[in-house]
Amino acid sequence: MAIKKIDVMDTTFRDGFQSVFGGRVLMEDFFPAVEASKKAGITHFEFGGGARFQTLFFYMKENAFEMMKRFREIVGEEANLQTLSRGVSYVGLDVGSSEVIELNMKLFKKYGATTIRNFDALNDVNNLKFPSEAIKRNGLKHEVVVTMMDLPPGCSGAHDVAFYEKTLRNILDAGIEFDSVAFKDASGTANPKKIGETIKMARRLLGAKTHIRLHTHETAGISVAAYISALEAGADGIDLAQSPVSGGTSQPDILTMIHALKGTRFDLGLDKRKILESERILQECLKDYFIPPEATMVSPLIPFSPMPGGALTANTQMMRDNGILDKFPLAIDEMEEVVQKGGYGTSVTPVSQFYFQQALNNVMFGKWKKIAPGYGKMVLGYFGKTPVAPDPEIVKLASKQLKMEPTTKIAIDIANRDEKRSLKHYQKMLEDENLEVTEENLFIVASCDMKGIRFLKGESEYLVRKNSDKTENQEGEKEMSKSNEPRIYTVNVDGQSYNVTVVEGANAQVEVENIEAADNGASVTPAPATAPAGGEEVLSQVPGSVWKIVANSGQAVNEGDVIMILESMKMEIDVIAPCDGVVQTINVNTNDKVVEGQLLAVIG
Repeated sequence: MAIKKIDVMDTTFRDGFQSVFGGRVLMEDFFPAVEASKKAGITHFEFGGGARFQTLFFYMKENAFEMMKRFREIVGEEANLQTLSRGVSYVGLDVGSSEVIELNMKLFKKYGATTIRNFDALNDVNNLKFPSEAIKRNGLKHEVVVTMMDLPPGCSGAHDVAFYEKTLRNILDAGIEFDSVAFKDASGTANPKKIGETIKMARRLLGAKTHIRLHTHETAGISVAAYISALEAGADGIDLAQSPVSGGTSQPDILTMIHALKGTRFDLGLDKRKILESERILQECLKDYFIPPEATMVSPLIPFSPMPGGALTANTQMMRDNGILDKFPLAIDEMEEVVQKGGYGTSVTPVSQFYFQQALNNVMFGKWKKIAPGYGKMVLGYFGKTPVAPDPEIVKLASKQLKMEPTTKIAIDIANRDEKRSLKHYQKMLEDENLEVTEENLFIVASCDMKGIRFLKGESEYLVRKNSDKTENQEGEKEMSKSNEPRIYTVNVDGQSYNVTVVEGANAQVEVENIEAADNGASVTPAPATAPAGGEEVLSQVPGSVWKIVANSGQAVNEGDVIMILESMKMEIDVIAPCDGVVQTINVNTNDKVVEGQLLAVIG
């Protein structure tokens, strides 16, 4: 029996981290595991893209370019380092302009990438063309992708072998140059039989020499069976991870797959003892990180509501942060209908986020009462052509709420005509903040918007979840409780900050020693606890933070005007005026955390 060597891409340091920790792992914590993986004989790594680009800037105070550079230095020049491009959405969640996508590929090449996996969640070939050209133009290998999943029960018209054959033929007919082809199942729902038939189809179309690989997740519990089916059908490569970021919402473990392939003609070319040692070191590196229980689970609900592993834990962690984790099962239930009515785009970023955001809106605001901006733009055609036509009633709702007409224009052409997506616009953003204009900074702002500005100014958030952080906080609280020394706190009351000096009394009583007004650093008018006579309260409908204040106190507004924008669960949520009138008070500041039901403003 002839043995076939199978190429393994180790997804630990991108998809593994994303699927378990929402991507939030500090580089100094995991670099020893990268060195161990190299020693174990791994030569093909996924090391960036997806949430492992934006997340570093958003929540970790780390520069993704520095991480990529350091990673390359550790593994050496011969290793194949791979990253993701979401077609025209590159490493963002919206459509980028041509010049931004070109800069993306230039910089990824500069900082160590070898191969770019280029996919489109809608399988719209128009969204793959320009990124593929930019990839090749910048000296990178191009892995073109067909995205996969299984549809919820009762749905048909896409995501069968015929659909994937049509997609692959469209790629070939478009003359897209590629070095390999991947079938990417981010939700892990594509059933093994369909996968086998799809790989056989691809092999017939592509010939014997084209490298074909499969990417899937263990979320639905069928990943090993899917990989075996793909290999038997002619696949050349598969994606695997290392414990403790394997299985569950991630890829199956390398050791698990070695075991599953015993007695077959397939060899991963890896020494299990060396991989075992590499995993031991990785476990040591990550021992202080909080692993959410849902990251280690297999869910029988996923085939009904396809949620990618890389998005599932990112969403649940954000829901934890916002105190609404109890809403997660309800949102998953809603996803089935959201997928059915949304046009059958593959549940992979950014479409998976659009699905979940809409599902959560249906839970929080009532079924189809509030169209999520990303979902709405998708059904209206602004991200490209969906595999099937979206529900016409949902299209009407989206058009009305977003005040946008449906379009059949090519997504990147729309972006190229938008001045706010040009490098010139991002340059002005940097100049307005007195920040250095470099290619790296331009791309950071282009892909991260104002969060990129905050990172460059040293003002970004630090939200890495470690068990020791909680312990240290608890110990700090204990130490504080032992002290009778006066302590100064800054408290916020109705938009006004106060410095409060507090002394703990001998009988465990708290005595307020002094109160003085603090400098808020913002011109926000303090508001009374309740609305003035004749005023109408504007309350937060979701927990989150204040991203941008649009209207000022004293400004006249019309019903439906945006007065501020909240950020919650990666969504930008418009807070609109409930009536015509004048903004009497703005009760929050930019970056303030808000809870559901909190008073945001008063219109009178």
